[in-house]
Amino acid sequence: MQFSLLILGSPYSSQSVGTAHRFAEATLESGHSLYRIFFYHDGVYCGNQLSCPPQDEPNIPAQWSALAAQHDIDLVVCIASALKRGVIDSDEAERYEQSAANLAANFSISGLGQLIDANIHSDRVITFGP
Repeated sequence: MQFSLLILGSPYSSQSVGTAHRFAEATLESGHSLYRIFFYHDGVYCGNQLSCPPQDEPNIPAQWSALAAQHDIDLVVCIASALKRGVIDSDEAERYEQSAANLAANFSISGLGQLIDANIHSDRVITFGP
């Protein structure tokens, strides 16, 4: 079965992000596939490479990035939500004349069309959020 995930919760304020990550790992371990993981609203903070959690807490952007690299998963951050929250890639940083980009490795910025595409190409879309 092919799944996509929609993540709405903030990574350090909501248990939903950790639950989504464990679900993603279990899905892959069970032999299923993940088509796309779409981060929307405060979920876009999962793609902020400048997050610096204490050493005894997980580095959530690094965890998602590693999972994507290991299993070739498409991690998409909603552009409208990301821009409002200061999560940008190098193209958007140049476009908006910002001095730096902070989108974590293996994440991409795109629009809601990618969420629609995920709905079309997945057997199930599971939402994790507040």
